[in-house]
Amino acid sequence: MADSSRDTAAGAGWGAAEPGGYRQLMPDHVEKLSWLNPKTLWAARNGVVAAWFGDPTGRTRSRWVARRAEAGAPVDKVIRRDDPDRFSFMVVGDPGEGDDSQYAVVPGFLKASQGASFAVIASDVIYPVGSTDDYGTKFFRPYRDYRAPIYAIPGNHDWYEDLGGFMRVFCADTPPLAPEPKPRPLSRSWWRAVLWHAPRAADEQRLADARALRSAPEQQAVQPGPYWAIDAGPVRIIGIDTGLLGMIDAEQGAWLREVSKGPRPKILVGGSPLYVDGAHHPCAVEGGGTVDDVVRDPAHHYVAAIGGDIHNYQRYPVDVDGRTIQYVVSGGGGAFMHATHTIPRVSVAGVAEDDFRCYPLRGDSLAFYSRLYGRRLRLRQFFALTEAEATAVIAERLGIRTGRAPGPDARVTRRTRLVASLLGAGGRPDRTSWFRLPVRKVYTRLFSPGSATYSPPFFKSFLRLDVTPEAVRLRCFAATGNRAQELDPPVEDEITIPLS
Repeated sequence: MADSSRDTAAGAGWGAAEPGGYRQLMPDHVEKLSWLNPKTLWAARNGVVAAWFGDPTGRTRSRWVARRAEAGAPVDKVIRRDDPDRFSFMVVGDPGEGDDSQYAVVPGFLKASQGASFAVIASDVIYPVGSTDDYGTKFFRPYRDYRAPIYAIPGNHDWYEDLGGFMRVFCADTPPLAPEPKPRPLSRSWWRAVLWHAPRAADEQRLADARALRSAPEQQAVQPGPYWAIDAGPVRIIGIDTGLLGMIDAEQGAWLREVSKGPRPKILVGGSPLYVDGAHHPCAVEGGGTVDDVVRDPAHHYVAAIGGDIHNYQRYPVDVDGRTIQYVVSGGGGAFMHATHTIPRVSVAGVAEDDFRCYPLRGDSLAFYSRLYGRRLRLRQFFALTEAEATAVIAERLGIRTGRAPGPDARVTRRTRLVASLLGAGGRPDRTSWFRLPVRKVYTRLFSPGSATYSPPFFKSFLRLDVTPEAVRLRCFAATGNRAQELDPPVEDEITIPLS
């Protein structure tokens, strides 16, 4: 088995690594996506507009679902497959930036997915706004050699053009929704309509050319809507659409409660995680209750809940009335890497630091960001930390045993402590610091790297779940952009989940 980041620095992708061959899969010209570009931020404004003037996602989703039902989609939204009792499926979250960091995942994904029956994309298929015209380079081209169906759950970015591109590609729904009645002038709805980023008309020839890249019969999948359930082998996989603001509407909530009934073991896949960064986010349901209430109900027999949106991997084994539910963050499929070094020492829902897993390791995350901002600020000599220095200062600040030992020569100095503080390295829950204030959120959102300055190791990840009647084996594989990890994708985390 290949070394992982928990074994060696080379396994993490550090050092004089040979670049991978993923660039051969990419188009000749790649438009760099930068989240520091005002044009990009303005195009992706609908989340802010919805928070200020009301979220129309539930109403729009209901119209899409009704139209799919009129077209013959199953009323219960269940996809019934004929997989045997022993089968595998893949999960990849937040892939669609269309640049190096997305394509670097593909070779390892293709290798690790051999024999898998299908794949699920969890959140944000297409950045920045879910445009239909972007599906060619950000979905069809990277996954053209994956010879199995791909189902998907939309993320907030897929909703920035009212889910039109997503519905066309995954639900075989072609015409746009009819416009709603004009709101009363100067009302909240009127202001929302004025500021809203409206969907752009699609280039039909461009979409047709893109579809041809995944046109084989074994690659086809049509799902009943933006949320669905899949009955496969002994499990039911339930996908929920958390829309623009990370919640679900009452109609979807009623469906979720209904489709969750029964003794069949279940795995939730959603657009946002229920546990992330050491905190609980139960996901509100319009009208009352939460998604996590449904997951925790022992009558529903959930064994895992997987969410995208955050661009790294995390796992929280939570004890719920004597049984363990694995809460997983899996958003490392291609977009820029969200820092893990800002996660404080974990103590949530009975999950202690030693039970928690993340990728990249916090030390690798800190080393990556220190080098990134050393370049950006032209202060490499001061800012840039070696992976050993970053690991050592993380161990000191959090008081934890790091996933990989920092090495005997690693020293924690005033400089390394200052850099760790400036870059928001997490602390212990029993200690307060200025970076435990909202400024940490500002750091992780405003100063996350854009693809224009992004280079290996990328610290990307994806999941493979091997299902038997007795258990699910969940593995998190790494993709660094280096050839060694392409040829033999390392396993960064593995857990066997009993189904009884």
